[in-house]
Amino acid sequence: MPAHPLLKDYDALLVDLDGTVFEGGRPIDGAAEGLAEHAARNRVMYVTNNASRSPEQVAEHLTRLGFPTEPNFVLTSAMAAVDLAVAHVRAEGIDTPTAYVIGAESFRELARTAGLGVVDNADGNPDVVLHGHSPDNGWATLSEGALAIRRGATYIASNLDTTLPSERGLLVGNGSMVAAVVSATGVAPQSAGKPEPAMFVNAQERLGSVRPLAVGDRLDTDIAGGNAAGIDTLCTLTGISGHWDVLKAPVSQRPTHIVGSLRDHLDGWSAEQESLVDGTHRIVIASGEVPDESVSGGDALDDRAVALMAAEAVAVAAPYVWSLLDSGVPWEAITCVPATTNGVDPDAFAEAAVSVWR
Repeated sequence: MPAHPLLKDYDALLVDLDGTVFEGGRPIDGAAEGLAEHAARNRVMYVTNNASRSPEQVAEHLTRLGFPTEPNFVLTSAMAAVDLAVAHVRAEGIDTPTAYVIGAESFRELARTAGLGVVDNADGNPDVVLHGHSPDNGWATLSEGALAIRRGATYIASNLDTTLPSERGLLVGNGSMVAAVVSATGVAPQSAGKPEPAMFVNAQERLGSVRPLAVGDRLDTDIAGGNAAGIDTLCTLTGISGHWDVLKAPVSQRPTHIVGSLRDHLDGWSAEQESLVDGTHRIVIASGEVPDESVSGGDALDDRAVALMAAEAVAVAAPYVWSLLDSGVPWEAITCVPATTNGVDPDAFAEAAVSVWR
């Protein structure tokens, strides 16, 4: 099946991983087909805040899941953090720079490859402390980092995500571990990962892209980062951020596009605003095209079909909601409702779509 039609308007896709192309150990439905055309032309860069795996490991994992790629089309926050560290030591004129790395061995190897001498503890007097996620991070490694920072080392974090998605739920993320070091030292790190724009700018340059699209599921990292980089953004409602999150999003986290799948699209959905005399406002949503049997799996709409309709519904409602919020209307004065088909009965498809917003 072809990709979502809006993707053809962009010459490159800068794509998040967990929650966007896969969830846990399984591919997200429609993601492979959505990315296939751009990937075949080497126009997909996978941009991830996860600093625990090397580009080679990420590429191997993606290929195994049905997203064939090479390490040079993977950009991790660990790579971005090392770039920041190298720029810092060069600006300081340090000839033989050293780093203490809180994180995975692959992060240490990136630092070594970039010309940073990696020391084992704070007594090595590192110029930089690099901090990325690893399941092995613990009290001892955090304490060595804190000691080095207190002695003057520059603190650089790969990312500040407080949570880490897993099949069991949200785990402790790198940002939560960083918070412990900040509490112990009083020093806030520079952050290399999303939502800072550096990774998106880097990815765009690597691909030589003129019109890239940042694709992700998380408003506060993927979308905010793409927006900060000045490029269009697409939120897939397949991961962390939900429909209500999108509607309530601050300006910096509002996506250019909202989809339920990188493959499927339903034409004809629409919304209109009704402002009532009591000062409240209703966004009335009308259904358009609905999933056929190839999507719904039969006469009764299945969960996947309803999820696709739910994304179309929020996509047409969002501009009205955002305009009201920006004009000073409180969230509590805004409701989203299905249209009626005969002045009485609700639009069944729109009603089903809104009912599953999360």
